[in-house]
Amino acid sequence: MSIAKQNVIVISLFALLVTGCSPTADVSSSSNIGNYQGSATITQGAAKTVELSLFECESGRSRVAAIGEIADSNGNLWTVPASNHFATAPKAVDLYEECANITPQSLAEVDESSVPVAVIDADGDEVTGYIFADNYFELYINGTLVAVDTVPFTPFNSSIVRFKVNKPYTIAVKVIDWEENLGLGTEDNRGKAFHPGDGGFIASFSDGTVTGADWQAQTFYTAPIYDLSCLTEVGSQRRSDGCTTAGLDNGESAYAAHWQTPANWMVQEFDASAWPRATLYSEDEIGVNNKKSYMNFIEKFSGAGASFIWSTNVVLDNEVLLRYEVK
Repeated sequence: MSIAKQNVIVISLFALLVTGCSPTADVSSSSNIGNYQGSATITQGAAKTVELSLFECESGRSRVAAIGEIADSNGNLWTVPASNHFATAPKAVDLYEECANITPQSLAEVDESSVPVAVIDADGDEVTGYIFADNYFELYINGTLVAVDTVPFTPFNSSIVRFKVNKPYTIAVKVIDWEENLGLGTEDNRGKAFHPGDGGFIASFSDGTVTGADWQAQTFYTAPIYDLSCLTEVGSQRRSDGCTTAGLDNGESAYAAHWQTPANWMVQEFDASAWPRATLYSEDEIGVNNKKSYMNFIEKFSGAGASFIWSTNVVLDNEVLLRYEVK
């Protein structure tokens, strides 16, 4: 999501999503979808809201983290912004989380020893990880879901995890840039009712592992798209570089591109050799210089040599899977 105006919740727009048109209404009538030649499944228009919100902020305000479903022209349902385990998986421990009144000014105020340890290998080495995600992450180690983010959308938070594992091991992360306008990849922001958000993920681990260009990042949901001809594929890269990222006053007819997620994408044995490398982004590009959840612990992020990563389009790509093999 976009960093600015993070606490705005537009009730009228949310009500429109809940009661709005059928998820299949615009798909079957669009000749442009039939002309699309890429590997994605294309939908058009708003999704149907199936979960009003996954999260309520106990102290302060947050954007509504809803879940939707939209059908393609064959009647297949797609979950937007992405399927997730927020309601059922173990939560990461917050480094900084305003809704829970966890607001330390530095790492010195954090009791790292109280963070539970997920045991992957009983005889393994203990590793501590520090994570900041815009907006949401799910962390797997060797296929085991270790922890998920405690805040799906906003306000921005940061997390700490611990696990015990032997090398080599595989880190796999699902990252989701949430959306207010379900199925459209947009939110109310910067004076526009339909403005695309942006993502970003950074992490460092006590064994020296950091996010960087040697990680892999594959895209599985891209929106909003207003002209399908802007989508291209170069080898395994699903690119939307030529697509507009401008906000609109009326974006209900936007397209979205979906790719099926492999069932075993997170396991160590999964062959991700064809996946593209992650793209690096600066702190200025992600916009974290005024975010205490990041800046209060910067020594564990860019200070530790980690970089923000995502796919090739940090604005339009809303569901991205990351992988890295720790030797």
